[in-house]
Amino acid sequence: MKAQEVGLRARPKPAQGKKGRRQVITFTFYQVDPAWRRLEEKERERGKEELIQILREYAKGLIIRSYSLVGLRANCDFLLWRIGEDLETLQEMSAKLLKTGLGKYLTVAYSYLAMSKVSQYEDKMNPEHSKERERLTPSGARYIFVYPFVKQRAWYALPYKERQRIMDEHIAVGSRFPSVKLSTSYSFGLDDQEFMLAFESDHPGDFLDLVMELRGSESSRFTEQDTPIFTGIARSFEETLDLLG
Repeated sequence: MKAQEVGLRARPKPAQGKKGRRQVITFTFYQVDPAWRRLEEKERERGKEELIQILREYAKGLIIRSYSLVGLRANCDFLLWRIGEDLETLQEMSAKLLKTGLGKYLTVAYSYLAMSKVSQYEDKMNPEHSKERERLTPSGARYIFVYPFVKQRAWYALPYKERQRIMDEHIAVGSRFPSVKLSTSYSFGLDDQEFMLAFESDHPGDFLDLVMELRGSESSRFTEQDTPIFTGIARSFEETLDLLG
């Protein structure tokens, strides 16, 4: 029997970028229920191992990075940054995580969805940089700084040449901080924000200085929202869960 005859549809082909398949990106922040810490140690360990097994299974086909926020933010304990090729796989993985012994005690505190895309603005200082954004690859730096970003509608009403001029200054400021790598993903129509920004660095102070300097740039005048901001420390799957308590 054909799929159409039973009300089902074949899975559509992934959206294509200019030079290939776009990636689907999620930033999911979890908070553990304090009741989990009061469980017997064997039960806690069993729940952690179940969750780790699922992470390892999906890491064969996805890029998955884990970060601990314990002690750094009050309302979430760890972040999973996942990069894949389709929404269905990410959803299936999320469902399996929540069915584990530990997952039953997890709350999704924040969840952001985005896709990779080549920037429409030219990086005149590094022309290849814009092309690299079509496929995101985490750098493996020690720290990550993540936040959703929305521009004012007035920004999009500006002529393209004017926006490029303003972005030239923005890009020039960023180039003075080579220790900070930015991964930009796009959420237009997919989630509440317009962009998801992920900065990676081994030096938190460099990122702080970069943000302060960008506050004085012309592009900052067109910012509508750039919070909440999350700071995480890169950890292995095991370390991330062990730090939960």
